[in-house]
Formats: sequence, structure tokens, C-alpha cells
Amino acid sequence: MKDRTLALAGIFQATELVRQAANHGTWSGYAAETCLDSLLAIEADTIEEIYGDTDRLRLGVETLVSVLQGDRRYVETLRYAVSIMQLETHFQKKLKMQASIGMELQIISAIDADLEGYAAADLQAEKIAALYSQSISTISPRIIVNGKPQYLQVERTVNWIRTLLFAGLRSAVLWRQLGGGRFSLMFGRKKMLEQAQTLLPG
Repeated sequence: MKDRTLALAGIFQATELVRQAANHGTWSGYAAETCLDSLLAIEADTIEEIYGDTDRLRLGVETLVSVLQGDRRYVETLRYAVSIMQLETHFQKKLKMQASIGMELQIISAIDADLEGYAAADLQAEKIAALYSQSISTISPRIIVNGKPQYLQVERTVNWIRTLLFAGLRSAVLWRQLGGGRFSLMFGRKKMLEQAQTLLPG
């Protein structure tokens, strides 16, 4: 249940960051880097290898708790999360695409980390955004991101939005692999809320 809750928090961290980027043009770099790292952790065997320690998923856990408690401020974040879960059901049937994406992500993960500051992450996001456009964007239904035009016309912001949606899909794949699904969300909501609350620092 803990791992499943963390995977769900991974989805909500990505979608809340998408909402922030599209509406405000800024987002938490620390939380976004966790999403980026999780997408590039292709050969990971444990949940810790994918996300790192739970503190790196704090935004996702906090958002998940708020959503499960019915907080209306996160309606858009929830809509993106539901869209990603729907997309994942179609994505899991596309085995050739999955293999191709896996190879491309391995190449992207090798991009020089010696670049200064966020330059390496920005370059990786640029490459991932292009990969998203060539692959995930061709699957119906496409995820429509709402926001302010002045932010959605900035190339760096768009690159990160696509990267975050891709990371959300990676977490959705993990969520399903760990036994998550529509019914566990509908009927296991109380247990999931309790588990998520235990992951927050006191």
C-alpha cells in the first residue's frame, strides 16, 4: 500500500506541477527534478530508486491528501491525473512504442550532467518533450492542458509541461504494476488517505 500510494503521489506531483507551470509560468524545480529523475530511472528495481526518499515526493503526497479530502482547489490537477490514467490504459497496449521510448530515454539520461545549474535538466526536458510529441501525443485521447497563453507560448515551459506529463504517465504505469486501478481508488480511498497522511512529516 505504501509503494502504491507513492506511485499515486508521483502522478499528482507531476500534474500539480503542470497546473502550476500552465497557470503561473513557474514551478518547484526540486519537485520537477524528482519527476524528471523518475522518468529516467528505467532499470530501477525499487520505489526508492525511482523517486528517492519520500521527501522528494512531498508535493505529490500533500496534493494527494488534499484531493482525497475533497479540496476543490485541485480540480484541474485531478483532471490531469485522471486523463493520465486513461492514457496509460491505451499506452500499455503499444509494446513497440514502449520499447522505442525506453531506448530513447536511456540516451537522454546520458546527457552531460556537468552542465551548470539547471542546464542539463532543461536540455533533458527539451529532448523528452520532443519524444513526447512524437509518441505519447499520437495516442488518443490527448491530454489538453489549460492555462494562460503567455506561459503556454514559452518554449521552456512547454518542454517541462510535456516532460511532467510523461513522468506522470511513468508513475501511472508503476501504479498499475503495483496493483492500482479504478476500483482501488473508488473503494480504497480511506486507507489510501490514511497511508498518505503517514508519509507527511509531523
